[in-house]
Amino acid sequence: MAEHTSNNTRVVITGMGIVAPNGVGLSDYEQALREGRSGIAFIPRLADLKFGCQVGGIPPVEQHHIDACLTPLQVRNFDSDGIIYGMIAADEAWKQAGLELGNEQFDPQTGVIFGTGTSGIEKLNASMKMVDEQKVRRLGSNVVIQTMASGVSAFIAGHIGAGNQVTTNSSACTTGTEALLMGYRHIKAGYAERMLVGSTCEHGPYLWAGFDAMRVTSQRYNDVPQKASRPMSASAAGLVPGGGAGAFVIETLESALKRKAPIIAEVLGGQINSGGQRGGGTLTAPNPKAVRRCITDALTSADVAGHEIDLINGHLTATAKDPDEVAAWVDVLGGEKSAFPYLQSTKSMVGHCLSGSGAVELVATALQIQHDFVHPSINSEDLHENIAALVPREKIPQQTISASIKTAIKASFGFGDVNGCVVLRQYNS
Repeated sequence: MAEHTSNNTRVVITGMGIVAPNGVGLSDYEQALREGRSGIAFIPRLADLKFGCQVGGIPPVEQHHIDACLTPLQVRNFDSDGIIYGMIAADEAWKQAGLELGNEQFDPQTGVIFGTGTSGIEKLNASMKMVDEQKVRRLGSNVVIQTMASGVSAFIAGHIGAGNQVTTNSSACTTGTEALLMGYRHIKAGYAERMLVGSTCEHGPYLWAGFDAMRVTSQRYNDVPQKASRPMSASAAGLVPGGGAGAFVIETLESALKRKAPIIAEVLGGQINSGGQRGGGTLTAPNPKAVRRCITDALTSADVAGHEIDLINGHLTATAKDPDEVAAWVDVLGGEKSAFPYLQSTKSMVGHCLSGSGAVELVATALQIQHDFVHPSINSEDLHENIAALVPREKIPQQTISASIKTAIKASFGFGDVNGCVVLRQYNS
């Protein structure tokens, strides 16, 4: 495909994969979302290390999940959960899209943009100890590939034979949403026919310690882990850390129809921006004006009016910023209070998967479009008064409801004052 701008090119999702704290694989994850099933658990290691927050979300990955996409040689001395999560999700997405593995030739029309925040922290920690002990020669040959940030995209590219752009993006909590939009723009510009996109995040004390030290994590619910993640709640006590990955195969509509591939949803557009750490924005807090502009520009990019949005899958982290985010949605979308779209936080069930959060939550968003339901925001029974004043209680359901979700918007607002919003819609020929 020649390089050219192709603004009329439609881009669709034909495959998805998921590794989440409350479910590995699309079927298990969808069921967990419908049931309002939390994946947050007490983690003894955090208690032993004297963490304030001793709960978190660790995906229930089993050996058969790993064996499906990594060889015994690849997993020998493997300590990078982020790469493993990304590979499992990517493998599921690729297969759901009806694409083949094991081709001898690389595909110049398929690329990979798969994000992460860190890679192989456990491996890096063990390696540094060996270096300090003067055991450099015993490090082994897979330290570099596990600890370099682009390790996950490199592994995925080798798995599927990608011959187009292969890269890893990293933008804190916005990483997954950004990856999908980067892939979408790459296809729209005519540089590729198909992209495998998403993001991943490993788990564990070396990654979570900094958040615990900042006192932004929930420390009141160690004895009732499934109640700990409380977005939009008056009793929210901070974020609950988690790990996981989400993956998407996105491609031109022309390619999908030619292959007779399943079409899950259409990507209409979106926006990525920054608040420049001005106007109240900092390294750890968003600029409210930039948040509103990101939402507005995403709608403009998608050619969608505010009243057309049926579902908002927010960033909503169970911190003091939740009411501010909801106020931004209300300001931008406008309209009568009674006509406000459904509003939810997937983090209520999976915690905050950090660099993996955007992709994990985008999979949830696409599943609801595909299967016409709205998952609950659990633990929001005591809705924050500032949110209750803006949004009708029934638009933040605590139980799954059946509803036709034609158009949804997903947002991620990350450290560094970076924002991303993407608009998805049911496919209509």
